[in-house]
Order: sequence, then C-alpha cells, then structure tokens
Amino acid sequence: MPDRKPPPTDREAVEAAVRDCYSTWSAHYYADYYQGAGAYPPVHTDIVRGLLRAAGARTVLDAGCGPASMLRDLAEPGLERWGFDLTPEMVVEARRVLAEQGLPAERVWEGSVLDPAAFRPRVDAPAEGFDAAICFGVLPHIPPSADLQILANLCDAVRPGGMIAVEARNQLFALFTLNRYSRAFFHDVLIDSSALLERAAGPDERTAVVRALGLLDDRFRLDIPPVRTGEAVAPGYDEILSRTHNPFVLHDQAEQLSLKDVEILFYHFHALPPMLEGEVPALFRRASLAMENPRDWRGHVMASAFVLVGRRSGQR
Repeated sequence: MPDRKPPPTDREAVEAAVRDCYSTWSAHYYADYYQGAGAYPPVHTDIVRGLLRAAGARTVLDAGCGPASMLRDLAEPGLERWGFDLTPEMVVEARRVLAEQGLPAERVWEGSVLDPAAFRPRVDAPAEGFDAAICFGVLPHIPPSADLQILANLCDAVRPGGMIAVEARNQLFALFTLNRYSRAFFHDVLIDSSALLERAAGPDERTAVVRALGLLDDRFRLDIPPVRTGEAVAPGYDEILSRTHNPFVLHDQAEQLSLKDVEILFYHFHALPPMLEGEVPALFRRASLAMENPRDWRGHVMASAFVLVGRRSGQR
C-alpha cells in the first residue's frame, strides 16, 4: 500500500486543518459518535463522571469541548461547567445545546488548547482555578512537541489539588489490530526500519533487510481500516494530524510536571482484533463491553483509548 503524504505538523497549518475537518461535523457529531446504532457506548463519559464525583468537583472546564459532547451529559446538581473549542461551528452548537440546560453563552468560547489564555473564562471564573479540567478528542491533533504544553495548560487551569483528565488514542493498541496502524507502529516505532537499513553492511544485506520487512508487511491487513475522508472539500479525520500516544510516555510526561497520583485508565476494549468483528458481530460487542474495566492490564493492548488522570500539586 503506498504511503500517504503526512499531514503538516506546524501549529498554524494543523489548527487550520482541524477547523476545516470539524466545521462540517458540528450538527451531527454527537449523534454519530454517541447516539448512532453503531456507536460504542460512551464509557469514557462514565469514567469522567465517576472521577468528578470521587474528587468532589464543583467546577469543571472542558478544553476542546466540541459540540458539548461530554458537557451536556455531565449536567448534575452542584456541578458548574465551562468549555472552549478551536472550531467556531462547534462553539455555536455547544452554546445551543447548553442553553437548553440553562447555561449562558459566555460559558463556552472559542480558543486553542495551545494558548494558555484560552483556559481562562472571560466571566464568572472560579477564583482559585477549576476543581477539574478535562480534555477529550484533542490530543491526537496536537503536534508531538506540544504534548507537555497541553498538560501544563490543563494543570495551570485547576486549583492546587485539582484534577486533570486527558484522553488519547492508544498507540499500543497497534500490537493487537494487525492492520495498517500495526505496520506503522512496527516500522516507525519498534523497529525503526530506516535506521535498520542504514546499518546494513553492503547491498546484499540491505536487500535481505528489504525482503524481511516485506515479509513482515505480509502479516498485516494494510487495506484496513479504511481512510476516513471528509465532507465536500473539508479534510477527513485521517487527512489531518491524528496521532496516537504511548501511555507509558504520557505518564512520564505528567510526572515531569509534578502531577500527583498519576494513573492511566483504559476504555473501548476489543474482545478480538477489529478485523474479526464481522465474523461474530453481536458476540464481539457483548464481549467487548464486558471487558470494560479501566484498570484491566489488558487495556495496554486491547483498548483503543485511555485517559491520563492526575492531580496538581501545590506548585510546579
């Protein structure tokens, strides 16, 4: 399968592409991913709801809130909600949805998670910072050099002792999928095929390495999953920067910022490699849902997403 041109990774180009991609989804994003017949139950919302209750949070900021996908389902007595998003169309939809729940328009604004100022509400902000700050569906679209900045911005948004929860696509899931994501993970991360070829001692050994890597590719289904393209002229999810993250690496980065009680919680388990779902679809769904335990060690390779959770220390 020919390699696709990689998307740009500089901030201005990345954010422009993300805006274009999500501008066409605002009206139906929630229906597609939370309510559709094929949508996986929003177990991540249940995880966040449980974390907020356990922390006794009374204020929460959703950084990259989209059309209030999670904020609308966190409507609980005593919990005040704020959010912002990069895409203007998403902000409009979030304000519309939350207005029906009695929240003023000022509770949702336009901003980038890469801008520390975006984490400060214009009005009605908690004096000492939020009790919790969450960030879901955003990290895949962040340039690799900015991961620490996102964690730092979330940390700065909460009060001392406040909680942050940030979601990422699980890079280690590629060890289980046996598809084009697996090929990329094996070649680019585990093996470093380019470096291996450079170490080859002469043309014969280089030819042998190329042959070996070709045999490796034969083990993967390179035609799946299909590339997600966009609507009209807008780019699709797989046509913009859409990264995965290693939970071990993200955990270490959180500890670099002196976050306390750092934990990785896994969700969206798969009872079989996804390519086999069609063989036993009903059983696949039942068995996958039965596996949903955020602390199950198998989540490292059998869950497609995870949530990093931590608490801000007194100072960084």
